[in-house]
Amino acid sequence: MNTLHIDKPPGETRVVVAMSGGVDSSVTAAMLAEQGYEVIGVTLQLYDHGVAVGRPGSCCAGQDIHDARRVADRLCIAHYVLDYETKFREQVIDDFADSYLAGETPIPCVRCNQTVKFTDLLGSARDLGADALVTGHYARWRLGDAGPELYRGADPTRDQSYFLFATTPDQLAMLRFPLGGLGKDETREMARRYGLSVAAKADSQDICFVPNGRYADIIEKLRPGAMEPGDIVDLDGKVVGRHDGVGHFTIGQRRGLGISSDRPLYVVRLEPEDARVVVGPFEALLLDRLSVSPVNWLGDTPLASDGVKVEVKIRSTHPPVGATVSRGGGDGAVVVLDQPQAGIAPGQACVFYDGDRLLGGGWIRRDDRPV
Repeated sequence: MNTLHIDKPPGETRVVVAMSGGVDSSVTAAMLAEQGYEVIGVTLQLYDHGVAVGRPGSCCAGQDIHDARRVADRLCIAHYVLDYETKFREQVIDDFADSYLAGETPIPCVRCNQTVKFTDLLGSARDLGADALVTGHYARWRLGDAGPELYRGADPTRDQSYFLFATTPDQLAMLRFPLGGLGKDETREMARRYGLSVAAKADSQDICFVPNGRYADIIEKLRPGAMEPGDIVDLDGKVVGRHDGVGHFTIGQRRGLGISSDRPLYVVRLEPEDARVVVGPFEALLLDRLSVSPVNWLGDTPLASDGVKVEVKIRSTHPPVGATVSRGGGDGAVVVLDQPQAGIAPGQACVFYDGDRLLGGGWIRRDDRPV
């Protein structure tokens, strides 16, 4: 039986598995090899970790490539390493730095999926004659009446559908996510059963090219001198402190402001053009609408101008909330929330769901910030 919903036997089906060197992608490759698919493992050389931290030769990315190669050897499958460093720097890392300097809070993992993995790597998979590009994401792929559909992972603590909102219908037609029905404990148990050397390997906790989560260090390295110091002001414009650059802050932030107050203060707005950080009480964070652009829509029918009832996530860790999304001008949409929400940050994604089904989403725009 072809578990990937491809109209040919597994033995006649060639798949490319994106192998990061971690547990999830390794188990994905092992599952498919066991089921009789012709599996080709591909690992992307995206960055030199040593260069990122200023110590060339200290390359964690190199260890991941080594781990992926060991797994491929264990499975007796072909394995290739593709050098995508230039593409990754231009499409993901540079965008990350510029977004922070523009007062946004970027999500580089989505950008990577949107560009390097599901555009460039998918093209390479086609060049290799693959019938599908398979990844270890925890999301569920189904074939609906109108074509492929994407759903949350069965384990809500591992669900990664939020990071796949920008996947287009054409890309989705070739993508598959076999781990979507599993939990992480099940995946690790399978890795042990397959005898994979990465079975106990820890999950990545930080953005891959940001050592120790210190985003400002990367921004300063990529854009020297661009982090301009400026004022921290309250909602009335009164100066209450100083900062070393807006790239150190994100909407909703409370800690690390370096100012004293008789009540909790939060970052309400970033004004990079004036190098200002605006702070205020929690109530000032609450918004009941936002605009998103561009929108990627995966519904069966076009997004209507009179609105569709959905659930939305305004951050990957934010619980879903009820909302109405309506087609806006150009490639955008307007999202009206059933209840006001705090921490709506430009540069993050607002992702739409109908139950467990992913309907797409869009990038939150700064032009909806109150002034």
